[in-house]
Amino acid sequence: MKAYSELMTRLVEAFSRLPGIGKRSAERIVFHLLKTKKEDALYLGTLIQQLRENVTFCSTCHNFSDQKTCHICGDPGRDQGMICVVEDPKDVSAIEKTGEYTGVYHVLLGALSPLDGIGPEHIMIGDLLERIKRKKVREVILATNPNTEGDTTALYLARVLETFKIKITRIARGIPVGSHIEYTDQATLSRALSGRHPA
Repeated sequence: MKAYSELMTRLVEAFSRLPGIGKRSAERIVFHLLKTKKEDALYLGTLIQQLRENVTFCSTCHNFSDQKTCHICGDPGRDQGMICVVEDPKDVSAIEKTGEYTGVYHVLLGALSPLDGIGPEHIMIGDLLERIKRKKVREVILATNPNTEGDTTALYLARVLETFKIKITRIARGIPVGSHIEYTDQATLSRALSGRHPA
């Protein structure tokens, strides 16, 4: 027997398909929506609809934006001479949360993966090169993921960018804050040792 109506069942199923939300959490969300004020629930629906209709990619960096140019690229306080290259808009969000970076970004919307048939023409490398040609860029920070695809992409970009005579750096990798050396995998520990800097 069903615990609730067909519409509620469909909504629970829809919410449970979202990342990080299981069936029980989806049920709690549906019950919350039914108990909350009608205008609050409708406002949430309106925001979701507007999100899908209005948010696209920034014409400059390919981050998500509801304008032609995203709020980071359009910020006169950002250092336009420093570009941090990432694979995904989620990476921009993660770096921005640190509050440490004041430059701009370039989102590749993927990574090189020859085994999957993803070459340089399938991600936003051409746009990055055009951007560097047009603007006065001093440094490109390669912040791709520390995996095979990310490392392959960073290596490829480092070679291509050598012709521009600009500073090319790769984000450091090592032991996470708050962890113990004994629990750190060998690859991470090796990178931490080779990437050491003066104390």
